[in-house]
Amino acid sequence: MRIDHATPPPLPTDVPGASRQPRVVVALHEGFYGVESGTGFSNRAFLTALARLLPTGRLSVIAPYVSETAGAHDRRWASEVRQMLRQAAAEVITLPKVDAPPDSVRGSIQLCDLAGEAAIRIAARASRCLLVGLDIPFLGLAPYTSPTTELLLVPRSTTALTRPNDVSRVRWERDALRAATLRGGRIGAISSHMRGHLTVNYAVPRASIVSIPNGLIQEEMVRPSSAPPLPFKARAGFLLAMGRAVPTKGFEDLLEALRILKQRGVHAPHLLLAAVTSEEHNRPSSYQEELAAHIRAHDLDTTLITRFTPAIRAWLHSPALRAVIVPSREEPFGRIPLEAFAADASPVVATTAGGLAQTVVEGETGYTAAPQDPRSLASALHRALTVLPRERERLRSAGTALVRSRHDYEASIGSVIDRIAPWALASSSTVKGRAR
Repeated sequence: MRIDHATPPPLPTDVPGASRQPRVVVALHEGFYGVESGTGFSNRAFLTALARLLPTGRLSVIAPYVSETAGAHDRRWASEVRQMLRQAAAEVITLPKVDAPPDSVRGSIQLCDLAGEAAIRIAARASRCLLVGLDIPFLGLAPYTSPTTELLLVPRSTTALTRPNDVSRVRWERDALRAATLRGGRIGAISSHMRGHLTVNYAVPRASIVSIPNGLIQEEMVRPSSAPPLPFKARAGFLLAMGRAVPTKGFEDLLEALRILKQRGVHAPHLLLAAVTSEEHNRPSSYQEELAAHIRAHDLDTTLITRFTPAIRAWLHSPALRAVIVPSREEPFGRIPLEAFAADASPVVATTAGGLAQTVVEGETGYTAAPQDPRSLASALHRALTVLPRERERLRSAGTALVRSRHDYEASIGSVIDRIAPWALASSSTVKGRAR
């Protein structure tokens, strides 16, 4: 284990509690060195918000090492995160690479052991401590709390949603969440859909759940300074769909919907389909090959993008964009509609899967379709493609108002920290090191 950047040398553990400072410790797997999915964007936003909300020098961040040669490592991303944390005088602790995948039970246990031991050392030199575990790999942190440590776990998804047949993984997550709540820990719900899912499928007591609605921070609501060049075929107008190359994102449903529209004689703009992975592969994954085969078989006007870069998001600001499509079969929250609203991209077409139903409302902020129903999606796409300019402007205004009024992520995070650990936000002169 190594510390890349730290605050001044830690106080000895025998310093009286009244002279110690409180700490907020955040353990995350994705979003420090780079991003592979919406989880990484949300985790980085969480860190950025905390860096602004907390008094200087009060934040500690624990993240596993990611090699610069790994597909999940983005040099510019990592540099920006480090600079942001450096300005907040945050302590950064890098965990050694574990020998099992982080989405396996064994890998998660190893990560929790390493992060938990680091958190114990930080808590020993603090008056009070808030330990935050971001997403599934860090749900098992409950054994590493003490009477002076509050615990907040924020699952951005669950295995019961993405891989329900992985019984051992689902059981580990359920046991980890139960252990957390028995110790007085709080579980953050990123959407009303996730709140219901956690209570019904994971038996998390309602009283242990705190709402932390996912959203965007200030930096994510401004136009980026640069964007990758559009493929030639997209420059006259294009549709955009993006996300991880996994079946739950519903990309085959989107391609089938376009085939249906083509069969009906409805012309659709060129589709930029970023069904991506950050892994280092010499060739596309089997799922990406299936998508490519579907495109060829039906001669669809589509460019398939298989490698991820955060810069793809900049296309949301392109004046050539005609619609943003989110065809997910399952979605705990869904950041893409919010990103589209913030970029004034309209209309947005989405299924009503999970958390998407909270942000994309038929005829109000976009157009909706039933999940895993290509015909329903084709109809929603047709409505979007034939929208009148006045209606399109109304949808755009409603989307912008929604993201700014109800999905200010920094405000959401500040509210929940103030509720469960108000001492973390207090200035040094008002903090008292008392046990809970």
